Amino acid sequence: MENRAWRTALRGAALCIGMVALAAGVAMASSHREAPFITELPKVDGTDFYMFRSYEPGRQDYVTLIANYLPLQAPYGGPNYFQLDPEALYEIHIDNNGDAREDLTFQFRFKNSLQDLSVPVGPSGQTKNISVPLINIGPISSGNMQAQNIIETYTIDLVRGNRRTGNRQPVVNAGTGSTTFSKPLDNIGSKSIPNYDHYANSFIHTITIPGCGTPGKVFVGQRKESFVVNLGEIFDLVNLNPLGPPDGRRNIIDDANITSLVLEVPIACVTNGSEKVIGGWTTASLRQARLLRPAATFDRPALEGGAWTQVSRLAMPLVNEIVIGLKDKNRFNGSKPEDDAQFADYVTNPSFPFLIQALFPSAPAPTLFPRADLVAAFLTGINTPATGNLNQPANVVASEMMRLNTGIAPTPKAAQNNLGVIGGDLAGFPNGRRPGDDVVDIELRVAMGKLISAGLFGNQSQAPAGEAPLTDGALVNASFFGDTFPYLTTPIPGAPIQ
Repeated sequence: MENRAWRTALRGAALCIGMVALAAGVAMASSHREAPFITELPKVDGTDFYMFRSYEPGRQDYVTLIANYLPLQAPYGGPNYFQLDPEALYEIHIDNNGDAREDLTFQFRFKNSLQDLSVPVGPSGQTKNISVPLINIGPISSGNMQAQNIIETYTIDLVRGNRRTGNRQPVVNAGTGSTTFSKPLDNIGSKSIPNYDHYANSFIHTITIPGCGTPGKVFVGQRKESFVVNLGEIFDLVNLNPLGPPDGRRNIIDDANITSLVLEVPIACVTNGSEKVIGGWTTASLRQARLLRPAATFDRPALEGGAWTQVSRLAMPLVNEIVIGLKDKNRFNGSKPEDDAQFADYVTNPSFPFLIQALFPSAPAPTLFPRADLVAAFLTGINTPATGNLNQPANVVASEMMRLNTGIAPTPKAAQNNLGVIGGDLAGFPNGRRPGDDVVDIELRVAMGKLISAGLFGNQSQAPAGEAPLTDGALVNASFFGDTFPYLTTPIPGAPIQ
């Protein structure tokens, strides 16, 4: 009877919420807390998306896709640490024909299994086995997880076509033949997990991808926060010297961790015929309705139902933070690329350069309108007589996503320029994005007209500050990251090494 009542209430809640969402015309939002609604849902907050040709030696025929979630993790954040949401759907989408619609979607679902470890408590002959409050009660290694109280696993499905109605097939663990993958525990500290590097690397899985004759790789787990930014000063009305040294300020989030979904997929399995350019983005979705249980259990704190509703969207960095107006941030992150015409004014007539001009009158905003340079960088890919076709699909539909020309060879790690394309490195941002690309400095300069002053769009005189070496002062480059998959580095331990 209770279950029937709950189901009836849940259907009613789903209907009400669905009507409200329909009336508002919005689904809700995502990235380093940049939209109001997503601050309430950190487990599904997508923070960074990377897409690049693998530069690990011998892996140049692969594309690496990285989707980071759950921002600003304090390494010491026990006793629960940072599991992903088992009620959520995490997705990485690929558009391989330029039509602004997903052609391939990798779907991740998570499961947290409670082992309910207990210890005997009480005098001899009167002991009781009492459940422990901690996530582990002893050292853990890849071969011995008996002291681990929660085991986190996940599955991956590949959907071809529409993400909800297309052909769905499971990705298989090539080592075990199973469709279930294991995930490492977060980096509690060296007493709990000695040699975390070795431990975490044991959770790199070789995968068999449906319809793909060559295996790929996957890793899901905690990593050190990969984004680098002088965050506090930027949001304090750019309270810094934007012409100072590129390494003159502190990376304010250098003491945080992140959770990464990392895939390495053969190029031949994500491209379409002769089209070498692919577009990518990541989303997270929740069920449309949530009904809190008055007596919550570990695995059922709420009942959830209804259609999947997108609450997080991320491709190009900083779009929702410094491009989309505050009133539309939630709307943007509930939308799809195919519907991006509704946000076009934010790119063609951006407000951010005028805010910079107001704060620093000696750095006037570009006068080219509409901003064809930003349309190319963010919405279509770049294809000009001077550059040739950097990363624009032949039949492109303008839409916000990361675009990568898989026909451009990867730059070896030691030779990468952290300014990407504007630094002369065509394998870098905005032709995809590598971990070592300094996207904050790049986007500051592009927003203020770097592509105009370079003679690629409009008239060079329309970007008086286009050649200014703008920076937030927080340096990042390829040396900060690993040489091999999964590239992002070991998370900061919750307890300092003794």
